[in-house]
Amino acid sequence: QVQLVESGPGLVKPSQTLSLICTVSGDSITTSSNYWSWIRQPPGKDLEWMGAITYSGGAYYNPSLKSRTSLSRDTSKNQFTLHVSSVTPEDTAMYYCAGGPRWGSTLLDEYPYWGRGTQVTVSS
Repeated sequence: QVQLVESGPGLVKPSQTLSLICTVSGDSITTSSNYWSWIRQPPGKDLEWMGAITYSGGAYYNPSLKSRTSLSRDTSKNQFTLHVSSVTPEDTAMYYCAGGPRWGSTLLDEYPYWGRGTQVTVSS
């Protein structure tokens, strides 16, 4: 069974860089069958797709977030990481990692695999 687990800080100070790790089990992030995405939901707002990493290590980004967002991976640990720089309170949200044969969507059923999510609050 495929499982995704998010990990990282629950509280980040403004101007810092947020880094969240998604650990995948049951499937390899280096195979071409799935893309691996980060999606977030601020309080009272819609889901926002942030970016995805491919089997070869390339990445796609939401243009509205590209200037502050990057993705990396550690294939030996089957993990991929989200980095959001210069965070503000507007970045407070539930952050999810997700996997599936497509990317870029905010529809729940487009992704067969979801983590439980992790709450991140940006505050001093």
